[in-house]
Order: sequence, then C-alpha cells, then structure tokens
Amino acid sequence: MLKFKGRRLFSILLILVFVISFTVACAKEEGTTAGDQAPAEKKVVKIGMVTSKTGALQAYGEQSIRGFEMGLEYYTKGTNKIGDTEIQFIVEDSENKPEVAKQKAVKLFEEDKVDIIVGCASSSDALAIVPLAEEYQKIMVVEPAVADAITGDAWNKYIFRTGRNSSQDAAAAAAAIGKKGAKLGIFAPDSAFGHGGADAFKLAAAKLGAEIVFEAYPPADATDFTAQIQQMIAAKPEAVYVVWAGANSPWKAFMDMKVQEKGIRLSTGAPDIAALRTMWDNVGMEGFCVYYNGLPNNEVNDWMIKTAKEKYNAVPDLFDAGGFAAAMSILTALDKTQGDADAEKLIATMEGMSFQTPKGTMTFRKEDHQALQVIYSIKLEKKDGFDYPVPVLVREMSPEETAPPIMNKR
Repeated sequence: MLKFKGRRLFSILLILVFVISFTVACAKEEGTTAGDQAPAEKKVVKIGMVTSKTGALQAYGEQSIRGFEMGLEYYTKGTNKIGDTEIQFIVEDSENKPEVAKQKAVKLFEEDKVDIIVGCASSSDALAIVPLAEEYQKIMVVEPAVADAITGDAWNKYIFRTGRNSSQDAAAAAAAIGKKGAKLGIFAPDSAFGHGGADAFKLAAAKLGAEIVFEAYPPADATDFTAQIQQMIAAKPEAVYVVWAGANSPWKAFMDMKVQEKGIRLSTGAPDIAALRTMWDNVGMEGFCVYYNGLPNNEVNDWMIKTAKEKYNAVPDLFDAGGFAAAMSILTALDKTQGDADAEKLIATMEGMSFQTPKGTMTFRKEDHQALQVIYSIKLEKKDGFDYPVPVLVREMSPEETAPPIMNKR
C-alpha cells in the first residue's frame, strides 16, 4: 500500500514539474518570465512641421516653430505628453520653395512616420503639401499660410487651418478703408498669397460699392518698387490695400517716395514687429491686426508673453501666436481621442471643435475646417518706449463678423 502511494506521489510530482517547465518555456517564448507581464508598448504621436527656416519668410518660420513649442509646453505642462502618449515634434525647412516643401513633407510622412503635419509660412509651400495630406491620409494643420484656395478649391477633408485666410483679412481691410464710390488700389506680391489677398479684397470692396482703380503685383522677392509706386501715384487712388509678407517689405519705399503726402492713404494688416519698424510714415493709419501681443486680454496670452520673455528674451510676435494656436488645436484633439492620431477619428473630433489660443477661443468650422477667430480693428500710434508704431485697439471684430465665405466643393 505504501509502495503504491509512493508511486502516485512520484507521478504527481512529475506532472507538476512538466506543467511548470511548460509555463516557463511559453513565457520565455513570448519574451517574458513567469509571473511577469509583457511591457506596455510606448505610445508616441509624431508631429512634423514644414516651414521657412531660411529664405524671405525665415522670421515667420522661426516664430511659428517657437510658438508651437510654447503651445506644446503650455498644454502639456512641460511633460510633452497627453496622458501616457508622448508627443514628438520634428521640423523641416521648406527653404520657401514649393518643390522643397513637398519633398520635406514626403520625407516626414515616409521616413519619420509623422501622424500629423503643420505648415507653412508660405501659401505656395502649403498648397504644394495639401494634396499629400489626402494621399497619405494624415491631418494637416495649416499655419500661417492664408491663401483662400487652401480651404477653397484645393481643400480636402484632412486640411484644418488655424491661420486666418485672405477673405478674413480682406473683410477687415475693406471695412477700414472702403465705402460706396471710393477709388481704391491694391499692392501685392505676385504669389499665391498676394493674388489670394487681392482677389478677396476685390470682392469685399465691391460689396461696399468701391471701385478698384489700381493694381500692382511686383515679384515676391522684389527689392525695388519704384516703377509700381510711380504707377500708383499716377492712378491717384484714395487708399491702397497693401498685401505683403517677408523681409523685403515695400513700406520704406512708400515712405521714401512720400506716397501719403500725395494724398494716398495706405492700409494693411499690422505686420510683425520688424515690419512695423519701417512704418513710421503710417502713424495714424487705420487697419486691422491678426495678433499683437498687447491686444488680447486672457490667461493664455499672458502666459505666452511671460514665457517668451523668459526663454527667448523677446515679446511674442505675430506668428508666435499662430504656432501656439496650431499646437493647441492638435493637442486639444488628441486629448479628446485619448492620444489616438487616427485621421478619421481626429476629423470627427476636430470638426466644430473649439480650443483656446493666445487670441481667445477659436472654432474649426465644420464645412471647410477654417478656424473662426477674432480680428482686431486697430490704429497705429506713436508711443514712448517703442521703436515702432504700436497697434492700438479700436474694437474687436468677432469671429462671426469676420467669418469668410465657404469656398470649398465639399
């Protein structure tokens, strides 16, 4: 009897050894040891930006990058994480050349495997990338490119824009200088940005009953504007809407040729601070402003001003606010999807979504994904302690007041 029990005990021990050995073997095969769980896969969302780090719009690109990084820091409280999802930010230089912008976007999609793309300082660069967003089925947040075509004829469902568009600018500009019977002019670069702004202004001016008597489109990289300004003086418009971006601003040429002394008012969107320094001849000008650090009154803007001074020894400029807004829109959406960067989920989340920015609340319009936003009616004034004319608030134009027409073919 004892001999039988011993054999049975021995058999049971053999079975237990077999089971334990099998369990350990299986665990090793799966890359774990018995009693351990497989390590959780690290969640990462990659965001790529294509913008001008060199070329005529270098300053705009640098501001956009800086603003995006500040927005990322603000939203994540310095962790660069949404929940347990790490956010990685990769920047490529478009060199202000559409063909290069396209190449860099392809590189971000195919080599860096980005989930979302942001850009560009140039409308021409942005338009080169817009079709790629649809081809690769990835979200593109456009900032600060303004050409109407981006949310118009060239638009696809993957495109969202935090930057304002040309029609929003034009509506604000026309309100500043246009009226029934007014004789107006347009001075804009020969580029997608310039023609987009000019076409939008023509429509806005026509609604007010104004007449366009002068148009000039010098090359976007021009440095001599003498011939065009002479033609403008000869046409004798009452006021001219100036659409320009870049370091080669025509404002000094307007001043040197005493345009305003000849009875021609100039109006534009208040540009970045560097360009404002060339606009002393325009003190008293009434126009509009997309962003100037002294205009918004909210906690986000206060934080950005404080952070820019501490980290960069500078006040935030026009496109710092834009880059910040782009980051806030993406991070708000990722927060809502719990870090899921699937394009279809993001589209469903972002359509109609409101998010906070240094300018206050923006909302992506469902129909064309254009961000509706405040634009400021301003007057340029001389102020002690500033080496440029300061944009002073006349009134805020609401997102509803400056909402552009829906121009896509959805």
